[in-house]
Amino acid sequence: MLKDEDRIFTNLYNDLGPDISSAQKRGDWQNTNEIIKKGKEWIINEIKSSELRGRGGAGFPTGLKWSFAPKEVGSRPHYLIINADESEPGTCKDRDILRFEPHKLIEGCLLAAYAVNANKCYIYIRGEYFNEGNKLQEAINEAYEKKLIGVNACDSGWDFDIFIHYGAGAYICGEETALLESLEGKKGQPRLKPPFPALIGLYGCPTIINNVETIAVVPTILKRGAKWFADIGKPKNTGTKIYCISGNVNNPCNVEEEMGISLKELIEKHAGGVVGGWENLQAVIPGGSSMPLLPKKICETINMDFDSLVEQKSGLGTAGIVVINNDQDIIKCMARIARFYKHESCGQCTPCREGSGWMWRMLERMAKGEASKDEVDMLMDVTKQIEGHTICAFGEGSAWPVQGLLRHFKKEVAKRNNFNPLVNTNKKIPYLVDQHLLEK
Repeated sequence: MLKDEDRIFTNLYNDLGPDISSAQKRGDWQNTNEIIKKGKEWIINEIKSSELRGRGGAGFPTGLKWSFAPKEVGSRPHYLIINADESEPGTCKDRDILRFEPHKLIEGCLLAAYAVNANKCYIYIRGEYFNEGNKLQEAINEAYEKKLIGVNACDSGWDFDIFIHYGAGAYICGEETALLESLEGKKGQPRLKPPFPALIGLYGCPTIINNVETIAVVPTILKRGAKWFADIGKPKNTGTKIYCISGNVNNPCNVEEEMGISLKELIEKHAGGVVGGWENLQAVIPGGSSMPLLPKKICETINMDFDSLVEQKSGLGTAGIVVINNDQDIIKCMARIARFYKHESCGQCTPCREGSGWMWRMLERMAKGEASKDEVDMLMDVTKQIEGHTICAFGEGSAWPVQGLLRHFKKEVAKRNNFNPLVNTNKKIPYLVDQHLLEK
């Protein structure tokens, strides 16, 4: 349970106002100049010591990522990119930071950019977040007026500019290299890695890309100390995290809690419990729609941190918790998610472009009770043909929800489609053939 004095986002519900004077009363923009004077190495080492991991989904150590940027600026300028393309279904944490805590983000941008030798920062905002982008632009204008950013930002001798760029509604642009392509005015399709953006990123220049929440917590870590942050949560899963709780709960909400809090406590204490009571719980998607769901028996004891969820073959992702109770048709829920991923695939890789459509059509048939036992086995095979065979992680994101359904709810699928899940017919059906299409 997080203590009130350890909360970083004290205006998460807009009780205190997002403007610069209110933000400064909460501690934003205090001692920023002194932190910069401690030097780039000190800032990077402090973030490393805090064990802060990226809050955008992958959980990569932030300080380590920053250290990949070249120490000296050569012929190519360095860039800092903030990924605010929050398109993961079930996730809305960055939205509240953009509109209620914008100065934490802007101050974090300055400190992070200084640490990686970047004089320019682009904040790539999801196109639908038009109002949030306006709020952020107002905050940026305030920071320029107070000379906190711009030429000689905070009297530090460091010049720093921030620009907002709106996306056009593509989920795939949340992937960092697709975001770079979009930012350069091209079609938003992921790049092959290596080379990694830290060396060859925006316009072929060294580029560091971080999520909104990751950068927004940086100023507080540097002011209060790495040890303070590292003492919250668990080793390698440290600090606070904003959890988004939605679905079949009585009080959907965003809440900042410590890493490693139990899922049951989050739902029962902060979200008002499951609609119909805890016994009515069917499953929970723990980290946004791309993470495999967990059945009720695992939800009883699971802790919400990166490593605990990986042990259960799921993931923390963005911490977008979607609660599904027994009133819902779990197969239809997964079919709906599969349809979303079919629609959002950029089409660059054949396994993802074709496989996401197969998964959706097969799940639709399973939801109607029209599938065979062989087809259910084939569906798992299709997910394995997608997973690990694509340029970016979108393939995994589309396959994992389906794997979660088959791992934990195969009996329900079998019951709907009138076959025994324990009987293996051993009929060979090539995974490359969609039987339904052949019948037509």
